[in-house]
Amino acid sequence: MKNILVPIGSSKNAISNLQYAIDLASFIGDVNVYVISVFKEFSKAGTGTRLNRVIEDDTKNNLEDVINAVDKKDISVVAHPLKGNVVEGVERFNKHIPVDLMVIGPRSNSVKEEVYLGNTSGKLVKQTNIPILVVPEGYTFKNVDSILMAFKSGTISKKKVLNPLMELIEGFDAELNLLRVITPDATEEDAKINDRLTKIKNSIVETENATTFQGVLEHFQSHNPDILCVVRRKRGFFKKLWEKNIILKKEFYCNIPLLVLSGK
Repeated sequence: MKNILVPIGSSKNAISNLQYAIDLASFIGDVNVYVISVFKEFSKAGTGTRLNRVIEDDTKNNLEDVINAVDKKDISVVAHPLKGNVVEGVERFNKHIPVDLMVIGPRSNSVKEEVYLGNTSGKLVKQTNIPILVVPEGYTFKNVDSILMAFKSGTISKKKVLNPLMELIEGFDAELNLLRVITPDATEEDAKINDRLTKIKNSIVETENATTFQGVLEHFQSHNPDILCVVRRKRGFFKKLWEKNIILKKEFYCNIPLLVLSGK
């Protein structure tokens, strides 16, 4: 893991979110942290050009304020204001500097207490194909003793998909517990579990549920993990929840970091 990306907006959680990313980078070692804030330009006709300069300056100042409020711990922290929308900005950045992990907060501009994933964070989880660690609001960095990975299909063809998970397991010396959810539409191919997972797992539990999501809800408390890991698929963990960008706490809420691996 070489590059961690932290997109920030106007969320009050920006400082604690960046601090978590820095603490993680410091723990792993030899990792760069990049902080971006995306702003939209207005038409350059009339007063548009002057207004765009003001918006860009405000974005830069916001980035500086957030960076100055954290303990950088001798980690390279580089700020970039980007034009456009957040998904396009992240994808453009990823083309120039490959991102190994993106650390985001569950909410961005939402002030609704019932919201778990806000519109911006929901878009990043749903529409990008970068590994994402969703860190709860105000969550402070701590040691990870156990990771629960939940999946319907154990077939993961691309080796690099598991790299962020493997690095966290190795870095924290954490145990990996697998939860295979057998759904009504499960196939024989789904039962084949990736060799890298079987070699390092501490345990595996199989459960029958309508969806992977329901399986996690049923078994989450008994495992009591420090990180929950799922694989991003077109019709995967969040299923219908991912059809919209905003996810309510009553539909899904995770009070620990949620690692979403790139599975497309």
